[in-house]
Formats: sequence, structure tokens, C-alpha cells
Amino acid sequence: VLYPFGPGVGDEATLHEDDGTSPEIFLQENFSFFGHAYRSLYVNNNGVVSFGTMVPEFTPQPFPLPDHHPFVAPYWADVDTRLGGDVFYRQSRDPQLLARLAQDLAPAVPPGDPSPQPTWAFVATWDRVAYFGSASNKVNTFQAVLASDGVTCFVLLNYGDLQWTTGIANQGDLHTGLGGIPAQAGFHSGDGVHYYNIPGSRTPAVQSLSHRSNIGVPGRWAFRVDHFEATEGPPETPGTLSKTPEAPWS
Repeated sequence: VLYPFGPGVGDEATLHEDDGTSPEIFLQENFSFFGHAYRSLYVNNNGVVSFGTMVPEFTPQPFPLPDHHPFVAPYWADVDTRLGGDVFYRQSRDPQLLARLAQDLAPAVPPGDPSPQPTWAFVATWDRVAYFGSASNKVNTFQAVLASDGVTCFVLLNYGDLQWTTGIANQGDLHTGLGGIPAQAGFHSGDGVHYYNIPGSRTPAVQSLSHRSNIGVPGRWAFRVDHFEATEGPPETPGTLSKTPEAPWS
């Protein structure tokens, strides 16, 4: 399910460090995220793409957060690339990539709405990344893809092999990378009201994201994120995007 990544397709990489982040990355297109247009972002080693400020925090917290940081969290956990792995990123207007994105995002659009036709994409990939305090060879691979046609904006989350959930600073086991406070996945608008926790976040079930989906493709999750009436594809489980697991978006 992962899109091409790495130096061969022009990716840049963050430094190999604990709790590291990219420099501020200025975007070729505005990316609208829950009513706000952003022109730059950061790719954070700990599994977060953030707008406006870097997010070095290594302990995943349930949304909503008190600090009002807007971000996308494909797999927020305590990554340490000094112990293994790479974090890659690039912007792209490659026609092949955009055509594939248009096809893959189509299930996230309600019937009757225009089909996605992105003209720009941002691809961030965490490739075989290790966890803080690791005494094993367990690694995770996952990806966040942001896509826009200049108005309509989507987030696509792709999951490869997920072998760990927790670093040792979050009470994870140094040999298994499990237990303690597991990873968080979803997104946070930053307004303290609108957010989405992917089912299983901060539980052992987060490791199964690579086998689950909200659009019928195991390991892939897709969401439209430019406005508050956020939409997703056919639900994996009953319910809709919510402020809390029970309440609808407003």
C-alpha cells in the first residue's frame, strides 16, 4: 500500500536522532486543514506531521490536546532513528503519483461529490524505524500522504509492517516494544474541538492498523480534512468522525 519513497524518488531525510524533526518545509500549495490554510509543515521523527510548530513530544496523548497544535499523526510514538530506520519526505507534482492518488482517494468521497483530482502531494515515510531504548530488531514502516487540488484537501495514511507500539520511556518493554502507552493515530485540528482518533489508538490494537482500513484496503486510511464537515470513506466500524468516539462532528 505504500507509495514510492527514498532517495531514488527525490526524498530528503531527517537526521538520525532521538525526537528529531525536519526543518520547516515551505509548501508549493496551501494545505487547508480544518478551516485553516497552512503554507509550511514539519515532519517529526516521532510519527507526526505538524503545522506551524515542530512536535518533539515522545509520549502520545489522546486528542484533543490542550496545546492547540494542529497535526496529522500516522503513528505517534517514541521513535529513535539512531537505533535504526529513516524518515523521508518530499513534495511532488508527478503525474503518475497524482493519478494513483486520485484513484486511491476516490472511496473517501461521498457519492455525488466530485472525484478527487489532486495537483500536489506531500509524502512522508517512516521506513523501518526503531523505538527508543530498543534491545531488539523490531521496526515500523508507515506513511502519511497529504494531497490537494488547491481547495479540497485529503490525508491518506498507509501502513506497512508495524512490529512495535511503545518505547521504554513510555513503559514499553525494551525487548518487545509493546505494553505501556501505545501509539496514537489520527489527526488534531488544533482548535480543541475537532479531531479524530483512529479506532485502537493508545491500545495494543494500534499495531493492527496495517490490517484494517476505513476504505476497504487493508493498511490504508483516507480522510478529507479541509473543512469541519470532515468525511471519510465507508466506516471500518459503525460511527463517523467525531469530537469524541460517540459524538458527530459539528
